[in-house]
Amino acid sequence: MRRALELARATVGLTSPNPQVGCVVVRDGVVVGEGAHLYEQFDHAEVVALKQAGELARGATAYVTLEPCSHHGRTGPCAEALIAAGVARVVAATVDPNPLVSGEGIARLRNAGVEVVAGVCEDEARAVNDAFARFIQTGRPLVTLKAAVSADGMVAPAAAQRAARQIHWITGVEARAQVQVLRHAADAVLTGVGTVLADDPLLTDRSGKARRRPLLRVVLDSRLRTPVDSQLVQSAQGDVLVLCGTGAAAEKMAGLEAAGVEVERVAEQDGRLDLGAVLDALGRRKILSLLLECGSELNGAFLTAGLVDKAVLFQSEQELGAGAVPFAAGFGPPSLLERSMTGVVRARFGNDACLSAYLRDPWGEVQDGRGALG
Repeated sequence: MRRALELARATVGLTSPNPQVGCVVVRDGVVVGEGAHLYEQFDHAEVVALKQAGELARGATAYVTLEPCSHHGRTGPCAEALIAAGVARVVAATVDPNPLVSGEGIARLRNAGVEVVAGVCEDEARAVNDAFARFIQTGRPLVTLKAAVSADGMVAPAAAQRAARQIHWITGVEARAQVQVLRHAADAVLTGVGTVLADDPLLTDRSGKARRRPLLRVVLDSRLRTPVDSQLVQSAQGDVLVLCGTGAAAEKMAGLEAAGVEVERVAEQDGRLDLGAVLDALGRRKILSLLLECGSELNGAFLTAGLVDKAVLFQSEQELGAGAVPFAAGFGPPSLLERSMTGVVRARFGNDACLSAYLRDPWGEVQDGRGALG
C-alpha cells in the first residue's frame, strides 16, 4: 500500500477532475503489476496494473488507494475488471467518498467471492484525495487558505510604507518556493481586486512540473477595477477569470474580455460578491481545489463565512508593527485560527515556520473503511 500511495501522489496535477489513485498487484510476494491513473490516458490505476500483470493477476492481491469503482464513466467499472482478471484479494485504503457509489465496489467484489480488506493506510490515502472528496460530496472545491504572516500576525506593511502595485515579501525564497508546490497541486488560485491593485501579482504555477489543466487564476472584482495593464491581464491565455457583481459596467467587462480575460457575473450579498455563489461557479467548472492567496478582507470574509477547509500559514520572524494590515479583517489573528485546527503539521522553510491544518474534514460523513466495510 505504501508503494500504491507513492504512485498516487506522483500524479498530482495530472488527474483532475478525477481522483489520484495508485494500484499494486502482488502475487506470491512479488510485485507483478503497478500503475496510477492519468486522466488523459483514460485507464484507471487498477486497469493499468492488471494489464502489466497479465495472467499473473490470477490469484493475486491488488492493493489500491481508493475503493475500485462500480459504475460506468469514461471507462468501465474497475471492480469488474478485477473480478475478470481473477484477483483473489483486494486491499483498499479507503472507501469511495461519492455518496452515490460508496461501498458498492467493495460489495460487488465480495459478491463475486473476492476477499476485501478496507481501511489500510486510510488517513494517508484520504489526504491524497481531500479535494476530490470535498467536490464529489458538495459540488464545491476544497478551499485552502494560504497566507504569509509576520511575527506580529500581519500580512502587509501599512499603506504609507509601500509603493503601489509592488509586492512586499514577508517570507524568504524557500517559503515562496513551497507556495509554487501548493499552486501546482491546485486547480485554481483566487485573490481579490485589492491585492491586484496593491501587489500586481502574476499568480502562475512556476513549479516547472507538468499539469493537465492550466492553473485557473481567479479575481473577485465586484465593480471590475482590475487594470488592463496588470500582470494578470497581460499574461492571460484563457486562464484568468474575473468574477464580478450583477451591476458591473458592461463596457468594463468588454474591455477585459477583449484583453483575453473571461468575466462572469455572480450573485451579490450586502454589496459584496456572495462567496458561496463564487464557490458554486467554480464547482460548475469542475474546479476541485482552490487556493486562496488573498488580502486581509477576503481572508476574514472566507473564514467568517466558514468556507475554509484547510489553512497553510507561513510565519516570518520579522514584525511589521503598528498600522500594518492584519491577517484577517473582522476575524482575528492567526492564533485564533489555530484554536480550531486539527491534524496540524509543522515544518520549516528557510527561516520561516509553516503550519498547515484542517478547519473541517473534507470527507465529511464518509464511512470509515476500517469499520463496517473492513
